[in-house]
Amino acid sequence: MNTPDTITVQVIGASLVTIAEEMGAVLRRASYSTNIKERSDCSTALFDEHGKLVAQAENMPIHMGSMTGLIDSLEAAALPVRPGDVFITNDPYHGGGTHLPDITMVKPVFDGGELIGYSANIAHHSDIGGRVPGSNAGDSNSLFQEGLRIPLVKFATAAGVEQAPLAFIELNSRLPQERRGDMLAQLASVEIGERQLREVHQRHGRETVRAATAHLLEHSRKRLSAALRAVPDGTYRFRDRMDPSDGPATEIVVAVTIAGDRVALDLTGTGPQSPVGINVVRPALEATVYYALKAVLDPGIPPNGGFFDAIAISAPHGSIVNPVEPAPVTARTDTCQRVADVVLGALAEAVPERVPAASHSTVTYVTFSGEHDGEFFVYPEVVAGGGGARTGKDGMDAVQVHITNSSNLPIEALEQEYPLLVDTYELIPDSGGAGTHRGGLGVRRDVRIRCEHAEFSAHADRQASRPWGLRGGRDGSPGQFVINPGRADERRLPGGRISGVQLREGDVLRVESPGSGGFGDPAQRSPEQVREDLRNGRITERAAREHHGFTSAD
Repeated sequence: MNTPDTITVQVIGASLVTIAEEMGAVLRRASYSTNIKERSDCSTALFDEHGKLVAQAENMPIHMGSMTGLIDSLEAAALPVRPGDVFITNDPYHGGGTHLPDITMVKPVFDGGELIGYSANIAHHSDIGGRVPGSNAGDSNSLFQEGLRIPLVKFATAAGVEQAPLAFIELNSRLPQERRGDMLAQLASVEIGERQLREVHQRHGRETVRAATAHLLEHSRKRLSAALRAVPDGTYRFRDRMDPSDGPATEIVVAVTIAGDRVALDLTGTGPQSPVGINVVRPALEATVYYALKAVLDPGIPPNGGFFDAIAISAPHGSIVNPVEPAPVTARTDTCQRVADVVLGALAEAVPERVPAASHSTVTYVTFSGEHDGEFFVYPEVVAGGGGARTGKDGMDAVQVHITNSSNLPIEALEQEYPLLVDTYELIPDSGGAGTHRGGLGVRRDVRIRCEHAEFSAHADRQASRPWGLRGGRDGSPGQFVINPGRADERRLPGGRISGVQLREGDVLRVESPGSGGFGDPAQRSPEQVREDLRNGRITERAAREHHGFTSAD
């Protein structure tokens, strides 16, 4: 197979990425739920005929590689596949993404009767059944509590949608109309991908596209190899821990071994699988590792499957990062964030100038639900936090980090869609760790209930531990959930994995996300920067005095 000229390769590569991005735009615009249409909790991708990821829109790093499992399951099942067929699943133990609210959809793409690739997407549905509205409480103790498990099943054919699987999904959701709308939006998205991928093949020729795709995959592998050769050989270790659930805190341990142009990660020593839903199935672990290595070694590596084969990952069977079915997994993203932290912490020894202090590194996922004007509602949100400080720069305030990349739900949309009112939405002073470079700040968001009854569920971490600083930088602040702050009936909720908290009209639920670690000795921060922080309300006078020896007289 002859590789086409460089310009043709780049044109085809850009075309594939553009298709994936357009698939994402269609999915968001056609969806019913705010979680997809406003917060962009979804991803879209194209695969070649061998199931290799060739283009993914820049949405959610947790989804990097997650869709591959569905194609692997489809090939392993040896199901008859015909033009027009569309398949779905959500089972994290059998190729269906990483937790049950994520429904993965794939459409094999044919041209002239020959399979040329796959059009795929994954979307987080705001309710897929289970014991709590939103299907996403971190205190579930079995996969069976977390929602409807959808096996690999045909969702559509050339004749149209198969009504039986759609009916199952609608029947098991508290928001059936929303589920129907979002599923049909996913279908529209993969159909756009199918049509445009076929057009690329027809425009350039099948063999040319295949050769160009192979070149793009090999290019990513070579870029990773080059980046690895620039890192000193050796084994680098780090450990951190999850907040405790039903027992002691679970440690996450990693040894990263760099040997020439190969990298191996060994998570031996990591704690056992958890009784609550913070376990991480293999696709989620792989996606997290791919993200962390790409971010540190070469952020410009195209997000395709070309570099996956150069990365070896070993995770103990029955551990929190390789659980045994049916261990609960709905809050797996909190553990993924900690996996990202330990990989980055290990690499900080090898390439200290490239790695920031710990970010808030949790997914502060909150769900409000209830009934208003005769209709049931479910409002999911992921609240941003602080980004870690790094060499030469302060951390960023109020950002999503690592394996998440969803937007916040604008207050205007929230208050229009749900019987809720946002009283406060602000940065938390002093939440970023002090340092030569200050850690980014966490967020305070107060949500007031405007219906007779509501229920609150959540999963979050870094409420019992703090994001660590580097090179003498101080730790960031932890997060918390508080009901009715400042009132006589104020109470702090115990831990970040909770469900079924009952709220009444007028109650306020305060969400405070963690800050992030500082970088470098706080005494070395310039007086001008301290004054600027004070002027902008990012730190208090007490913090300026304690951490920087700074007084108002200065």
